[in-house]
Amino acid sequence: MIRLISIIIVFAVFLSFIILNLPNKCDISLGFVSFKDVPIFLSVLSSFVLGMLVSVPMLLFRKKKPTPLPPGPSKKAELKSTPSEIKKDDSPYGID
Repeated sequence: MIRLISIIIVFAVFLSFIILNLPNKCDISLGFVSFKDVPIFLSVLSSFVLGMLVSVPMLLFRKKKPTPLPPGPSKKAELKSTPSEIKKDDSPYGID
């Protein structure tokens, strides 16, 4: 039921976008051919569809994710050191 309501809301927003932009027109040039007085909603809709078509090959031919490495020794174990291993610097601030 929620899915149906959300689809109806999406179509209502889309329809209101079309109705509000009907008087707006633009010229579209593809280099070799030019289209005059194309409604804005058609150019936006065609751009959206072309974007989806371009993304399909990227989705189909994507590389597989690398498998994660097995867990090794923890970083905390590597960072622990005894007081005898800690070196003291001769500089007053210890940043040489």
